[in-house]
Amino acid sequence: SPHHANGTSYAATLVAIVTLEAFAGMWINAFIVSVICMAWIQKKTLNSSEKILLLVGFTRFGFLCISCLYYLFSTLYPNYLHVHPLFPLISSLQTMLIEAHLWVSTCLCVFYCIKIANFSNSFFIYLKVKIDTIVPWLLVGSLLFSLVAGILDYDATDEALRKNLNLTSQGIISKASIGTDEHFSSLYFISGFGFVTSFLAVTFSALLLLFSLWRHKRNMQANSMKDLSMDAHIKAMKSILSFLVMYSINFGVLMSTLISSFWEPNHMMFLIYLFLYAFPAFHSLILICTNPKLEKTMLSILSCVICKVCMK
Repeated sequence: SPHHANGTSYAATLVAIVTLEAFAGMWINAFIVSVICMAWIQKKTLNSSEKILLLVGFTRFGFLCISCLYYLFSTLYPNYLHVHPLFPLISSLQTMLIEAHLWVSTCLCVFYCIKIANFSNSFFIYLKVKIDTIVPWLLVGSLLFSLVAGILDYDATDEALRKNLNLTSQGIISKASIGTDEHFSSLYFISGFGFVTSFLAVTFSALLLLFSLWRHKRNMQANSMKDLSMDAHIKAMKSILSFLVMYSINFGVLMSTLISSFWEPNHMMFLIYLFLYAFPAFHSLILICTNPKLEKTMLSILSCVICKVCMK
């Protein structure tokens, strides 16, 4: 029928857009991982910011891969997805990776705040001195929290499916609103706690860093010190502001994903997924443009590609 044809065409368009978006994000984050891994091989060591960037790229690449597959199958081939234990496994991996990339990017923002900002507070000075020692523990803590969220998701999904969903003789799970199941209460709590805590940490760190940079910029202006350092501070402030705006929107989207468990699929859900998959790509692109090593490598690769294209 025309209505069915329109629905199929609409679903295919959405899948195409989300897939292209996810592939772009995967390439960008794969680039970050490959550049840092090559630097690791050459230097035999990584500094704190490189360790965080490596995990950011790795977790975002994994999240986009799993999420792209999940969205593709849930939209076009739901019967192939809703089988036991595939559905709980993919759902738990998605939850674990979204929490991981969220928390690791939070660690990056906190690291930049402590490393760049200047305050006379004794505790802040202590953190600045010890930050390189603290970073590995922050990363391990982030991954452990993400693992707990993934385990809770698997247990909740598995238990809900066993209790509330009807299994056919082929093991295909009939679609139902399992998000309202009581087993998901602990998962919603820890996911919501993770989203809110990371958002507050990023907001607080970004505001502290902005205040420190603004104060330094004002002092230089008062002393008529117009130099490259001030331009760098202005560039850093713009970068932090753009990240804070993006992170705020991403927080709203993540909270919407929790609430969306009670919704039927609609156009609003597509907008939610659209930004959910766009954030890892856009933010990683900002990280490349603000990191001299990554930016230099990217520009050299682009120049080589352009030269080869022009020569043909």
